[in-house]
Amino acid sequence: MSVSLWCEEESARCGTSVRASFDPNASGLRVIERLLQSEERYVPSALYISLVQREPKRREELAKWTLEVCCDCGCDEAVFPLAVSLLDRYLSSTLSLPVSPTCLAAACVLVASKLTESEMVTAHALCASADYQFLSSDLREMERVVLGTLRWDVAGVTPQDFIPHFLWCLEELMGDSEDATHFVSTLRRHGDTLAAMCVCDSRFLGARPSLVAAAALNSAVRGLEAKRRREMSHMTCTLATLCRSDPAVLQCYSELIDDALRERLRNSRERGDGVDEKDGGMEDKRSSTPTDLREIDF
Repeated sequence: MSVSLWCEEESARCGTSVRASFDPNASGLRVIERLLQSEERYVPSALYISLVQREPKRREELAKWTLEVCCDCGCDEAVFPLAVSLLDRYLSSTLSLPVSPTCLAAACVLVASKLTESEMVTAHALCASADYQFLSSDLREMERVVLGTLRWDVAGVTPQDFIPHFLWCLEELMGDSEDATHFVSTLRRHGDTLAAMCVCDSRFLGARPSLVAAAALNSAVRGLEAKRRREMSHMTCTLATLCRSDPAVLQCYSELIDDALRERLRNSRERGDGVDEKDGGMEDKRSSTPTDLREIDF
């Protein structure tokens, strides 16, 4: 058997860094099993969740600012959910905001970027994104505080970690065809968008990352309307099995995602944020699920 050592890579931000392509040999049930075993370690405390859900506005503002910074700096899609996970875990440990909450959020973006990107976002770029509300030295000090508080256990599990592995299982279920490949590619974009929306929404704060990922994909499948009802039901059962959840629970979370998306798209239209009318048709036709986070009013 011939073995190729060639690493197929694709260009990333600014054309100066590279990323290895997805390796199917490093996916599948074994990887999902390991992620499921690890995800409980990175869920915030019940006390923090209850406090945030009583008054979610401040936390959602920080999450929205983190998303804007990640978009402006061209960060990898994995940076944002990991940064918010670090933010939640830090606040869960301290139960108090620092003098500069934006400095804390920027420090979490900096740590997440170092973990997931070959070319990390710079401290100067983060200070500029915050209109220089803090200095680079303040950001570095906050980074040390976050790392010390979390005891350097910062490689958390997020919904985006599960999505490619769930999709690989679904693609195996659908068979190897051009239509299946195109459908999975579209499903990936929609699923990533919905999962990121859930990261911003405090209603999903206590949910397991695997359940959020499965619910986002299930909601995207329903929104695309590309499969017959029987096949969609089969996919729902498969996703529920993969995330170790009851199909009824998965459907409940999927409907919660649908409601959250309708609400945010409605707010975007009311505020005149430039969302097309066809995207606003979500309430009647779910195939208009946006694939860009900036189309959703957070």
